[in-house]
Amino acid sequence: MGGAFLAAAVLARVGGRIGLPTIPLFILAGILLGPHTPGVVLLDDPHDLEMLSALGLVLLLFYLGLEFHLDDLKTGGRKMALAGGTYLVLNVGAGLGFGFALGWGTSEALVLAGVLGISSSAIVTKVLVDLGRIGNPETRPILGIIVVEDVFLALYLAALQPILSGADSLGAAVVDGGKAFGFLLLLALAARFGTKLIGKLMNTKDDELLVISFLGVAVFVAGVSEWFGVADAIGAFMVGLMLGSTTSGPRILKLVHPLRDAFGAIFFFAFGLSINPGDLPSVLWPVLAAVAVTVLMNVFAGMATAKIYSFGPKATANVSTTLLARGEFALILATMAAGAGLDERLSPFIAGYVLLLAVLSPLAAGRSHWLARILPGGRARDRETEKEAVPV
Repeated sequence: MGGAFLAAAVLARVGGRIGLPTIPLFILAGILLGPHTPGVVLLDDPHDLEMLSALGLVLLLFYLGLEFHLDDLKTGGRKMALAGGTYLVLNVGAGLGFGFALGWGTSEALVLAGVLGISSSAIVTKVLVDLGRIGNPETRPILGIIVVEDVFLALYLAALQPILSGADSLGAAVVDGGKAFGFLLLLALAARFGTKLIGKLMNTKDDELLVISFLGVAVFVAGVSEWFGVADAIGAFMVGLMLGSTTSGPRILKLVHPLRDAFGAIFFFAFGLSINPGDLPSVLWPVLAAVAVTVLMNVFAGMATAKIYSFGPKATANVSTTLLARGEFALILATMAAGAGLDERLSPFIAGYVLLLAVLSPLAAGRSHWLARILPGGRARDRETEKEAVPV
């Protein structure tokens, strides 16, 4: 465990100096120090970290739930819903089509729809902060799209779980789906109407008691969710949604942050342990094709968002490149797919895809002006800027 944390920390420090996000570096640490790579092997069996990895996944989604508020949908209004919906239609639709084109199977195509369709909120947020774009006019639509993606994520995981569980018949699938949606609806009602009661139960001035309380609730509900056929991660997300709206929400957000970082690193590291680098060449061309599809769809989505908000080429390019990253959600789907016994090529494909885009996204975002020049109106805007710069 100590070696895992130290390896992840060293690589993350090195990556931070050259502007790379931590997620792909944590995965790389797992690959380099796992049983499938020559040299130092920290763990022979990735299952040794299974419980800690599951806790990391629960805390990642719990944190996302804390950051998300139902009121965000109201304040964002019609434009945010339209921009987010357009982004999902383009990217999830392209992912589904790409999955069927690969011919790996229907369940695999449904997983790939989510892998190619959902941005990494962790990397997107980090890119915005690192590039100093929090105050930019296009940042609000970017965050709005992430909010819409979070809502879609909850529904998508709830719908996907019964399919991956391998129900024996249509009737069994309907029962499993009904049970999952019923439990999800119960959690949603609790988040909507039970905030005051939950807030009173959680309220305490003692940080130690608060940490133990919210961890207990998040992990317990995650486990119960799995029993009802809802992914444990989405159960944790719903708990975060509930607690984030209570008076203790800001304190919980602050207290869970280091726990999320520590156990989240173990989740990504453990995923890297399960990857055999020898499998990556077999999915190289599908990975490159998927990256090309994602880049193209993000450019289209950026142009659509720009039309909705009346942005120019520069803001359009910023939207397109900032939302490019794929990360934690794709790896959650990879974990679910592996547990469901789907095509073995999915894990190395998702690992290669996430690694490539997680590195490409911050680099592309920092050079978005290159894309702005080739977008409609980009050249004209450059000429106007040059004219304004010429002294009279």
